[in-house]
Amino acid sequence: MIKQEEVFHIGRLGKPHGIKGELSFMFKDDVFDRVDADYLVVEVDGILVPFFFEEYRFRTEETALVKFEGIDTQEQARELTNCEVFFPRKLLGEKEEELSLTEFVGYSLMDEVNHTLVGEIEALDDSTANLLFEVVSPKGKEILVPATPEIIRSIDKKNKTITVSLPEGLLDL
Repeated sequence: MIKQEEVFHIGRLGKPHGIKGELSFMFKDDVFDRVDADYLVVEVDGILVPFFFEEYRFRTEETALVKFEGIDTQEQARELTNCEVFFPRKLLGEKEEELSLTEFVGYSLMDEVNHTLVGEIEALDDSTANLLFEVVSPKGKEILVPATPEIIRSIDKKNKTITVSLPEGLLDL
């Protein structure tokens, strides 16, 4: 059985495309293409299920058409509409160039200077030119922290923490 901590969210399946089981796939991260994955994990009725690719092709920078093995009709594809899609962490390997920032949702953000917990990363904001971590502090305050190499000091995957050197005054905003 696949556990939630073994995967990270990368997108959602949309409506069927055609009659042969293809589905529209809206993704936030193309990691499945960069690491040449054979499968994705789909949440079906609260259970994480691996689905192996038969093929996929990109339509836009955020959308692909996917055909999974065993999904051969429009009716079968319709059952997966709006299901959340995840990527297995174990397929990432240890290579830095294969690092995916969406993998860090759920990580704790630690301040290097004060040695304190800034909060938990809840999402990534890529709506501007600068990528931001959306962080919720222990007191429930929402904080936007730049997700840049200049700020990130270390990443501890085992303990799911990222240590950052925050710009002075950022937490006072």
